[in-house]
Amino acid sequence: MSLSLEEVYKKVEALQFDLDDLRNNYKGLSQNYVQALSSLKELTLQSSEAAKRSAKSAEQSRIAASNAMKAAKDASENPMFLVVVESAVKASVSAAVAAIEAAAAAAAAAAALAVSQHAEESLLRASTEAATASRTAADSAAEAVKLSNQAREIGDTIRKGA
Repeated sequence: MSLSLEEVYKKVEALQFDLDDLRNNYKGLSQNYVQALSSLKELTLQSSEAAKRSAKSAEQSRIAASNAMKAAKDASENPMFLVVVESAVKASVSAAVAAIEAAAAAAAAAAALAVSQHAEESLLRASTEAATASRTAADSAAEAVKLSNQAREIGDTIRKGA
């Protein structure tokens, strides 16, 4: 099984060609990986920001529902203000719906972050922040719905008495 020197050179040349091909493939894969990781990082940071903004929106909607419920309660003392109470009830329902939408947006952003989790610390922190924002938004939405229901009950009580 002896090989001539020429055959050995041909095999070494073939191995060199295969090695060069592998290097080029690795460089291409490495560049694609770096680009994908960079895009993923950008998406993660944007999703985290979206979740935080959605949570703030849900909190503002909860405050609006609370104010609408208070207006309905204050106006309920005089049956002449039934129109005000009905408007306040509608406002509280709209605020609750807005809070639910904001909570859903925060949850979607947190889900996008969950998909992108990996070893990079800043992305894990962003993902945790988004999950916290999603919980805050959901809590605000639940409170807004509760306040909306209270405002509706006030309106129903006034309508029954009128």
